[in-house]
Amino acid sequence: TNGALQNMDFVFERREIKYLLDEAQYIALLQKLAEREIMPDHYGKTTICNLYFDTPDFLLIRRSIEKPIYKEKLRVRSYGQLTKNGNVFVEIKKKYRSVVYKRRVVVDCATMDSFMSGEPLSGGQTEKEINYFMQFYANLVARMYIAYDRVAYFDEPDGLRLTIDDNIVWRDFDLSLYFRPYGKKILSDEQHLLELKVNGALPLWLSEFLSQNKIFPTSFSKYGKAYMELVKRQYAYDYLVKRGSATTDNELIDEQKIAI
Repeated sequence: TNGALQNMDFVFERREIKYLLDEAQYIALLQKLAEREIMPDHYGKTTICNLYFDTPDFLLIRRSIEKPIYKEKLRVRSYGQLTKNGNVFVEIKKKYRSVVYKRRVVVDCATMDSFMSGEPLSGGQTEKEINYFMQFYANLVARMYIAYDRVAYFDEPDGLRLTIDDNIVWRDFDLSLYFRPYGKKILSDEQHLLELKVNGALPLWLSEFLSQNKIFPTSFSKYGKAYMELVKRQYAYDYLVKRGSATTDNELIDEQKIAI
């Protein structure tokens, strides 16, 4: 139940390997999973909505896209558009070399609203780490909304979790999980993001499949891609300012909403 989830800590440590699939590779993967009787989990297709926290000058994501050995991020996540009786995950995600460490806690909407307003979380070790993260960077606020549709698969014998993300969208306004998931697309409709989450080596059957279909690992950050799109938009806006033909920031946002 919702109440049972609240104040629970979730800790993950694993490798995450990402691949960008075209339509043919995507269809081949679905066929391979069906052949091995690896089915979607009981949630089926889920829309995941995220708010990424950052400094006013986007320090965290600027550091991240430089590909340092160590990087970290903070986000809040809901499954689908948030309602007042829903739950939210507050999550720190750290990556050292190729290993991902996640610590997250489930809170109710009232707690999330207070957290978004700058109030610290109360609770156990994970809450303390999140509060320290907020204090360390001092001026973190929600800076980017990213949502996507995800189907997850779990191959229990191999301890392998696969996720396929589609319809990845972003926006830097309407920064609330209470609003519907919409925004500008990061990928085309013929592209699909595959993530493999493993504790050890890939199963032999999967390694062979990836090799046969010329599917190779890629460095892909949803937040990073969205930020680069934002930078491109800002460059274009600055250019128009120099020419004297730019609109106001509010008009620019209104134009984006219409385009979306």
